[in-house]
Amino acid sequence: MTSRKQLKAKVRARMAKTGERYTTALAHVAGAAPVGGWTLRGGTDPDAAGLTAMLAARGISGLTEALVFGIGGGIGAGYILWEFKHDNSRHVTLGFDNSWQYIGRRTEKVLTRLGIAAEWHRSAPTAAKAWLTGKLAEGNAVMVWPDRYQIGYWDLPPALDGHGGHPVVVYALAGDDRVYLDDRNLAALTVARADLDRAVARVGSWKNQALVITDQDRELDVDAAVREGLRDVVAHLSSKSDSFSLPAWRKWSRMMTDTKAAKAWPRVFADGQGLGLALQGVQEGVDGRIGVTGGNLRPLFADFLDQAGHSGLAPRWREIAEMWHALGAMTEFANMGAQLGALYEAETDAIARLRAAVD
Repeated sequence: MTSRKQLKAKVRARMAKTGERYTTALAHVAGAAPVGGWTLRGGTDPDAAGLTAMLAARGISGLTEALVFGIGGGIGAGYILWEFKHDNSRHVTLGFDNSWQYIGRRTEKVLTRLGIAAEWHRSAPTAAKAWLTGKLAEGNAVMVWPDRYQIGYWDLPPALDGHGGHPVVVYALAGDDRVYLDDRNLAALTVARADLDRAVARVGSWKNQALVITDQDRELDVDAAVREGLRDVVAHLSSKSDSFSLPAWRKWSRMMTDTKAAKAWPRVFADGQGLGLALQGVQEGVDGRIGVTGGNLRPLFADFLDQAGHSGLAPRWREIAEMWHALGAMTEFANMGAQLGALYEAETDAIARLRAAVD
């Protein structure tokens, strides 16, 4: 994913030469996966990229990752600082997409708004393994939600075991004991089936959730779905929640300099324990160039606005993305607090402008 800029440059060069649409040119530049006719397209947001690839494989065309992202409600906001007594650790959880705290919620929204039929499966581990094997044998691609530590290839520390993870697409069997995965990779990726099954079962409350698209080769009312997505993002980010909407940035800003609140950073990190890990979590969370789930996702939202007919609003979201990148490079609490305050004001104003355009 670190070569995304170079990839986009190659794609645009092909578009200029051939006149192809972005997704078509991307498929040619990225190349096809080794089996099953599956095309590895890369991507930014794991939910939107995975679902877009699954729809394309079913012959449902006319969608890009940015459109799917926006139809699902686009961007979100969220901040929680966790403290764990068992190992005296602190972890920062950031949410940058709509409904980030609910597994699969955005995907459900996209399918509903586009009227696409799908099969959701939740069961105990043994039944889930059999179901997945059967679907793959029938030639289906399956979206699953594995634990990011247990899946192995992210090479994460054991402290993150059981923290969950983002969706990936299992698109084919690779022999008797391995499977092919699409996790926005541009080269073939396989994992041991035993590792996948263990990772999918790791978070018990997720109940081995999996998804298969059952529709195929149909026309979509994309414009209506886009309008619903736009209304959703406005409503979601206009909420008063200081954990799951824009006020989260204002609360976080206060916590960087407050000395009395229980969750204030000068108080939580008074002994320096876990501060480096927390700052690393912030940087990885906001910067899509190094994080695993697309960073602050504001550039992808800007692409959605361009494709949804609101290109006049897109540049401001790209500027906001750079403000987030600047935050990720900061280490002084006061500077981070001031930047977060500026981000809260900038995003609040940008959402007000979007509301005026949508109404």
